[in-house]
Amino acid sequence: MIVSRRGLIAGTAASGAVLLAGCDRVIQQPAARRILFLGEDMHRGLQRALTDRDALVPEFAPEQRSPFFRPNGTRDPGTPEYGALRAGNFADWRLAVGGMVARPLSFSLKDLGALPQRAQITRHDCVEGWSAIGKWQGPRLGDVLKAAGMRDGARYIVFTCADLYGGAPYYESIDLVDAFHPQTILAWALNDRFLPVANGAPCRLRVERQLGYKHAKYLMRIDAVASLAGIGRGKGGYWEDNVDYDWYAGI
Repeated sequence: MIVSRRGLIAGTAASGAVLLAGCDRVIQQPAARRILFLGEDMHRGLQRALTDRDALVPEFAPEQRSPFFRPNGTRDPGTPEYGALRAGNFADWRLAVGGMVARPLSFSLKDLGALPQRAQITRHDCVEGWSAIGKWQGPRLGDVLKAAGMRDGARYIVFTCADLYGGAPYYESIDLVDAFHPQTILAWALNDRFLPVANGAPCRLRVERQLGYKHAKYLMRIDAVASLAGIGRGKGGYWEDNVDYDWYAGI
């Protein structure tokens, strides 16, 4: 039986609110957080040590693409703001790039399409146990960050999305190694067509060396930050904060 992440959150909240409150108080203690996340840091460090920072994931032939690319996570943000953007074919959508950058930027869908493009046929591996192969196209995230000019001290890239979880925008983050990896792109096309809504239109992150929940959909903001301490509950992502998924989901 596959338990959905939403179901896990709801079930846990209903059956153990008092316990969760106690755990939450413990996990906010610096010493407890260091112990809990030590294993994750070791995992990330070991993988970084054993693999080249620019090592590519396998890419596939066009005929190997999945006949249907199953969506992960939200299928439609369903907010009035997103609905208005969708009704206008995302002509008014803008992707803001800010935080610790020298030149804050704003990109329309047309702007993203005018940048140097990368197309790649890769496999999406979901934490729930399924995978799918598709062709993605978009500019490299690293090129966008270079255009904005990263400031000294920036260590992470945070993504804020249009879909809401618990009444707040979905969020994710990656480090600079993955941000500047050649296969990390801001994808606006899937299988030679504009992204379907269910797959993250108008733009989503593809960070190919990590599991699917790191591939944030419905992007609205990208921010360079020095620390994840002020992002959600401090673990750098919605599922990491609420279901203790690993922040580093390398594959």
